[in-house]
Amino acid sequence: MQALFTVLNPVLFLIIFGLYPSMTIGPKEGWQVYSSAQDADGRCICTVVAPEQSLCSRDAKSRQLRQLLEKVQNMSQSIEVLNLRTQRDFQYVIKMETQMKSLRTKFRQIEDDRKAIMARNFKELQDKMDELQPLIPVLEQYKTDAKLISQFKEEIRNLSAVLISIQEEIGAYDYEELYSRVVSLDSRLRNCMNKLTCGKLMKITGPVTIKTSGTRFGAWMTDPLASSKNNRVWYMDSYTKSKIVREYKSLVDFVSGLESRTYYLPYKWAGTNHVVYNGSLYYNKEQSNIVVKYSFETGRVLAQRALEHAGFDNVYPYTWGGSSDIDLMADELGMWAVYATNQNAGNIVIAQLDPETLEVLRTWNTEYSKRNAGEAFMICGTLYITNSHMTGAKVYYSYNTKTSTYEYTDIPFHNQYFHMSMLDYNPRDRALYGWNNGHQVLFNVTLFHVIKTEDDS
Repeated sequence: MQALFTVLNPVLFLIIFGLYPSMTIGPKEGWQVYSSAQDADGRCICTVVAPEQSLCSRDAKSRQLRQLLEKVQNMSQSIEVLNLRTQRDFQYVIKMETQMKSLRTKFRQIEDDRKAIMARNFKELQDKMDELQPLIPVLEQYKTDAKLISQFKEEIRNLSAVLISIQEEIGAYDYEELYSRVVSLDSRLRNCMNKLTCGKLMKITGPVTIKTSGTRFGAWMTDPLASSKNNRVWYMDSYTKSKIVREYKSLVDFVSGLESRTYYLPYKWAGTNHVVYNGSLYYNKEQSNIVVKYSFETGRVLAQRALEHAGFDNVYPYTWGGSSDIDLMADELGMWAVYATNQNAGNIVIAQLDPETLEVLRTWNTEYSKRNAGEAFMICGTLYITNSHMTGAKVYYSYNTKTSTYEYTDIPFHNQYFHMSMLDYNPRDRALYGWNNGHQVLFNVTLFHVIKTEDDS
């Protein structure tokens, strides 16, 4: 019985302590410890130490103290094991992080190599496309005039048959007459080809973005009178306070930024409406209505002349401002200047210029306000005016200098980059050169041709 009581004594104490939680045990009379840890295999170890009721027994207290020390040692060992496992896992994480960084570097290198190869291939294709670009308007024109050319070929075949027939019947006595007919046909063919260079604007397509460079405003151009082998490009960034003109030997060099020469003009320019014509640059001198002719070959000013009564310095600019009062341009018929005067109530005046002396040969007064025009360009002696420089702009008005008549038009074009500060026609390329918010672009034009022969009444 005594032995049974000794075994049940701790259990009874726990029951009594659980039933009477308000009972207190002094620090020397009893204690209670709860702890948990993990062993090396990850299993949870929970420990509960409770005092025995026979607190008066020294052996019992010694045994309890010894048990408590053992439990503390077990806890210390478990914590040590857990710490070792944590350090091992941490080293593994560091190793994995290093491997991941190495893989990320390799992937980035592979991606960069792939982009470099693609960029090189793309540039080669772009160069080939740039070489073919000037042929597009020519091919379009050939398609338009294919029927007419076929008719002339048929006429040539008929005339050749007639020549053979006449030569067989008459002999060689009518050679001069036959020669005269051949010369006449040749002359008609040449006149026809000359007439094919002109026409009425029907459509504008594009743009093709050639390059992105410079500020929002500027001008770039080629020489319409240059030979087919001369494809130099001139580049003039900004609309004021500059004298620097950059030259590139070809469109490919322009795209790649391979500059061949730099010119420093004697006077600063105003606006962006300059033109290169027959080897010389024509531009408006800053804060004046003076037109300057500058030779690229000699590096000297060959001529300069004031446009009488022409407004300047943002008196009559285009809708975007930028000192665009005087617009110089060239087409199939020669050199032109477009501006406004007080005498014409601020409306546009068209002046045809002598490219050698800059003398005004003739003027036409229109009824279109210069300040309401976005941009303007000449094609075959007809001035075409856009109604805005912003998105949604279209060719809204045209004035024919041959007939001195005007008409309202509706020819849209895609203002891709929202702000147009230059739009000029090049008759050699049959294209519009544009400066579109820091992008150098090209538009193709479609012209309608009306050809009259000597037989037409």
